[in-house]
Amino acid sequence: MAIIPVFIPHAGCPHQCVFCNQKTISGQQTVSSRDVEQQLERYLQWIKPGPSNEAAFYGGSFTGLPADLQTELFRPVDKLLAEGVIGSVRLSTRPDYIDAARLELLQAHGVKTVELGVQSLDDNVLAAAERGHQATDVYKAVSLLKQYGFEIGLQLMVGMPGQSFDSVKATVEQVLRLGPSFARIYPLLVIKGTPLEHIYERGEFEPLTLEAAVEQSAYVYSKLTLAGIKVIRVGLQADEELCSEGNIVAGPFHPSFGELVQSFLLYAELTPQLQRLFCQGAGNIVITCPSKLESKLRGLKNNNLRRWQQLAGPVPVNIKAKPDAERIMISWRLDDE
Repeated sequence: MAIIPVFIPHAGCPHQCVFCNQKTISGQQTVSSRDVEQQLERYLQWIKPGPSNEAAFYGGSFTGLPADLQTELFRPVDKLLAEGVIGSVRLSTRPDYIDAARLELLQAHGVKTVELGVQSLDDNVLAAAERGHQATDVYKAVSLLKQYGFEIGLQLMVGMPGQSFDSVKATVEQVLRLGPSFARIYPLLVIKGTPLEHIYERGEFEPLTLEAAVEQSAYVYSKLTLAGIKVIRVGLQADEELCSEGNIVAGPFHPSFGELVQSFLLYAELTPQLQRLFCQGAGNIVITCPSKLESKLRGLKNNNLRRWQQLAGPVPVNIKAKPDAERIMISWRLDDE
């Protein structure tokens, strides 16, 4: 399966949220069918035609565009569908731009998956971010999307203005009840040229530390995956636009944010087991893992391993990677052995 991305930054958005400045990041002010064609052409030479391929509109609120412009943007994609190069289309939009007429238009052009920019289900947080919609809009949108048979994804954020960890947890509980197919999790960053930059400079907003953002994102990830909701991305894509000099003013950015979250979850999972072993007098503890998990298990700059060694005191704790290992295993010996 190949996903062919088409970026329509900020297109269809009725206003600017405090944290958003996609037009500046992308350098793209308008969107047309020719823009879509040019973006598709960059990828088509590498794509083997097939029904599992998917064209994906990213970055804007697609259903907020006028219906005739939506139809125009679909035209190059319709051609690929008719030729069998792709089998479906996906897009992202706002929850308050979902209604029967819009969904019927999407169905007519092969759209199978709709992602909603939800961010939070706390109305106070949504108001502080100037999202322009309420939690009830999300509930209505998800219900209607399910009626029309669309696969649903929800985009969530941590670290928003006025958003406590308790607020994040409450949002997660609501998301579990909504039952989307998948989700994305992003930490809020202060981006140059956004209203939030000015709020931050006035000292009226403090972004999460990297550690707090990892902890909160890990909580969301764990709760969703345990409920069978697939998390398809954690952290913002570290692309050239986002990472251009001076663009990130403040906030918990890390190019491997998703790996930090996975590492945190492994630490949280294994620490109780190791603590029990320490209390039982186990020595020479070795954590064996598949090679692909070694960096996540060790943590950033061996942080997990160092913390386990500190908990163990004089007891040696080591990590051993094995290419043929299928899962993480802990071995030890007792001091009197």
